[in-house]
Amino acid sequence: MSRVGKKIIILPEKTKIDFKNRELVVKGEKGTLTRTIHPAVDLSIKDNTISVTIEQEDRKTRSLQGLTRSLVANMVDGVSKGFERTLEINGIGYRAEMKGKSIVLNLGYSHPIDFPLPEGIDATVDKKNVIKLTGIDKEKVGQTAASIRKLRKPEPYKGKGVKYAEEYIQRKAGKTGTK
Repeated sequence: MSRVGKKIIILPEKTKIDFKNRELVVKGEKGTLTRTIHPAVDLSIKDNTISVTIEQEDRKTRSLQGLTRSLVANMVDGVSKGFERTLEINGIGYRAEMKGKSIVLNLGYSHPIDFPLPEGIDATVDKKNVIKLTGIDKEKVGQTAASIRKLRKPEPYKGKGVKYAEEYIQRKAGKTGTK
């Protein structure tokens, strides 16, 4: 049984929700998010709470109940608080700068990389090596951060590359010159 799916979601004040024709619209202080809900699950909205219900008790439907509950909770959190992801750039000469609605990254390649930000994602660059991504859609913020990290993953010998702020890079010992 899905323990996550059975938890109720409490709506913060100033957050409005609309559920018609399997289409969920959540409006809040930061913006509006829309998502189509799977036909196997249903949302029941009472007062300031949302609960995800299912009709069948099979494995797939229970997993969809937990998934839907998590997605709806992330939508509610996103329009009320927003999400933030921080990336750090390590390496000599590695840096980033904002240029309009894109980030220009120098990551040790022969050319700078121009990374256009998706719609709904904002970024700030601090000290030329810390990138903060913010947005109301958790999935989009995480995917953007992963796409930037993928441009130059941190390597285990010197730790050069782009990493998440909370990520720890396990270091390896280099070759030793023994005779």
